[in-house]
Amino acid sequence: MNKRQLLACVAGALALLGPAAAQAQTYPTKPVRLIVPFPPGGGTDAFARPLSKVLSASMGQSFVIDNRGGAGGTLGAEVAAKSAADGYTLLVGAVHHTIAVSMYPRLGYDLQKDLMPVTVLSYVPNVVVLNPQRVAARDYASFAQFVKANPGRLNYASAGNGTTHHLTVELWKTLTGSFAAHIPYRGAGPAMQDLLAGQVDFMFDGLGTSIQHIKSGRLVPLAVSSAKRSFALPDIPTLEEVGVKGYDARTWYAVWAPAGTPRNIVTRLQQEIAKALAGSELKGIWDSLGAEPGGQPPEEMGRFVESEIAKWAKVVKDSGAKLD
Repeated sequence: MNKRQLLACVAGALALLGPAAAQAQTYPTKPVRLIVPFPPGGGTDAFARPLSKVLSASMGQSFVIDNRGGAGGTLGAEVAAKSAADGYTLLVGAVHHTIAVSMYPRLGYDLQKDLMPVTVLSYVPNVVVLNPQRVAARDYASFAQFVKANPGRLNYASAGNGTTHHLTVELWKTLTGSFAAHIPYRGAGPAMQDLLAGQVDFMFDGLGTSIQHIKSGRLVPLAVSSAKRSFALPDIPTLEEVGVKGYDARTWYAVWAPAGTPRNIVTRLQQEIAKALAGSELKGIWDSLGAEPGGQPPEEMGRFVESEIAKWAKVVKDSGAKLD
């Protein structure tokens, strides 16, 4: 290749890159739809709504929440997966979608083929909480002793079959050889109400919703489910610390785009979200929910999602969990 040909190739490449770069700089030119695949007021909503407000201000266009609940979040995810891959429809999903890969035999989309990662928004540990009127234990060691001495005596509440509340306990049961009867509810709210009312013994609940009841003394925290202690409950050990080796399970929330969305738009979104997560407005909200921020590049999120799919597939198989 002579010099003239080389210059022509470089010029051609720059010409191709030019429109793409310009597209990323001008994006968005109209409102962006954020599909939240759960009803209003849930955990995903708690992170999506403040994010939409900050992105609307920083990117100059409205980021509009579209709640599309149903089928454990899979209906809304399918709508997002089948939307135009132009950056104007995004999915604000959660760990539930990696569980759904194993729990739902016939999904209308493929999480890894039909959606592409943008970034993780937040990580929230679950906390093992019990009703002190039902169980006398005040720390994990005494709780574990009680479980061992009374096989089949305890039960636990969950938000339903296949939810994180359910499968985090099943993972604990597998790793410890413990047994507790599963009492599934239709949502985390009713499950928590019955735990507080003394109808069930314990629960692996999201820290953001249980912390108020811990502070009021109505629930006793025994351990957190993450690999490291939570800044919100620094005196409460992790399950790993109290002897449940290899335990690390968090609830997390993330943003996906339809597969085929221009890479430069995905990169711009990830950068804007990371900037928002570093700002004081979202930090205060995340802190109040006991959440650690995400913000990593799409490739890193992709590897994380792949590992989560594999982890929960094993838990589903080992526990025999099935849908209602």
